[in-house]
Amino acid sequence: MTPAIKAAEKAKVKFQIHEYSHDPAAESYGLEAAEKLGLAPQRVFKTLVVSLDGKSLAVAVLPVEDQLNMKLIARATGAKKAIMADKNAVTRSSGYVLGGVSPLGQKKTLPTFLHVSAESEDTIFVSAGRRGLEIELAPGDLLRLTRGTFASLTS
Repeated sequence: MTPAIKAAEKAKVKFQIHEYSHDPAAESYGLEAAEKLGLAPQRVFKTLVVSLDGKSLAVAVLPVEDQLNMKLIARATGAKKAIMADKNAVTRSSGYVLGGVSPLGQKKTLPTFLHVSAESEDTIFVSAGRRGLEIELAPGDLLRLTRGTFASLTS
């Protein structure tokens, strides 16, 4: 049981857990999840943590095959500049290891932005807090649990 699953259970949202055998040699954890679970990549979302103006962190949740546009996440957060956060800062802030970072159940609540493409999906898949473990839930429930908002995050 991960903090992400506990958060979903505590909030009493409808969700499903999907587990697969993670290959440590996989180049993309998100694409591996989509492939092994037989899902369209646009339904599987990755969780990225960014550093804003070198002062604070935020979470971007976007489809696994897309690239995060740093200008768009900076604009969404009201920051001047966004860069990928240092991996140690990500682990300290979230409590998760890279490749298993979930937007749910993080140690510190960070501003969270979900790509607008999730609005058209009934459910999406995000990491459940460990490599090889995905949680499927409605985008609206994810936003409610993270206190997040929809944003355009890719060009």
